[in-house]
Amino acid sequence: MNGTKTLRWIARLWAVLSLLFLLAFVVGEGIGLQRTRDLVAFLFFPLGVGAGLVVAWWRERLGGLIAVGSLVAFYLTLYLFDGRLPRGPYFLLVAAPGVLFLLLGRKEALPG
Repeated sequence: MNGTKTLRWIARLWAVLSLLFLLAFVVGEGIGLQRTRDLVAFLFFPLGVGAGLVVAWWRERLGGLIAVGSLVAFYLTLYLFDGRLPRGPYFLLVAAPGVLFLLLGRKEALPG
C-alpha cells in the first residue's frame, strides 16, 4: 500500500472513531441548547465537524474544509461569547482527520 492510501485509511478510521465519539457525546450529554451561544457552538461542533468528516469520505478536500472550517468557527464562537478558548486538545483531536483529508485533497489536486 502506498503512502497516500495509508494516509487515506488512517484519516478514514480516525474519522469513524471521531464520529462515534461525537455520537456518544451527543447521546450521553443530551442537547441542552437554551442559550444562543450553545446553539451556535453546537452547529459548528459537533454538527459541522461531523458533517465534514462524513463528506470527506467522498470529497476529501470539501469535507476537510467543512470540518476544519467548522472547528475554527467553533473556537471563534466560544471566544466571542466567552472571551476565552476551550482548554485541552480534545476538540482538535476529534477534528484532526479533517486536516488529513485536506492534505489528501491537496495532493490529488496537484498535477502528476
